[in-house]
Amino acid sequence: MVQRGTFITFEGVEGAGKTTQVQRLATALGPDVVLTREPGGTPVAERIRDLFLTSDGITPMTELLLIAAARAQHVDELIRPALEANQTVICDRFTDATVAYQGYRGGIDLDLIHQLNHVATGGLTPDITFILDLPPEIGLQRQQRAETHRDRLESEPLEFHRKVREGYLFAAKSETHRVKLIDATQSPDAVHAALLTEYHKYLSQQKFF
Repeated sequence: MVQRGTFITFEGVEGAGKTTQVQRLATALGPDVVLTREPGGTPVAERIRDLFLTSDGITPMTELLLIAAARAQHVDELIRPALEANQTVICDRFTDATVAYQGYRGGIDLDLIHQLNHVATGGLTPDITFILDLPPEIGLQRQQRAETHRDRLESEPLEFHRKVREGYLFAAKSETHRVKLIDATQSPDAVHAALLTEYHKYLSQQKFF
């Protein structure tokens, strides 16, 4: 069996604190960590990200196809080579985001999304996924207090964000071996501690395989 690095992904509704926790985990795991994001992560995929987040009137199907294109480039150019070099990859959003945003919020058939995700990734799946969960009302309040710029998706109405959360909760229930649901209403320190606990549990389980 060929050894490869660990692939970690982060998911969550807007305002859940992903950016902070991604960076904290990367720091905790040491220098040999590749930190990336979706859509994006490579020059081509970042250009698609800009189009995706700044263009008005994009339909959910167009979103899905743009993300799939960016993901295919991202996996082939950055993620898979890093894993094959035995590096740890931490990615801010991945395939579960497509299920939540384009599936549950956008209404696209989940079977189609899973098929397209499989094509775009070449069958690559995360080893462990952390979903930072909190009511979207709290997430939006956090963003308002921070007074940060809100992109096209962040500016959508509350019902949109509730559907996204529903999609993430579905993922957590469907794949309990991979997906770890973290209570993001806690303090940043408590969330970080919970992440480390789950990560070390994952590592200890790998010793038996």
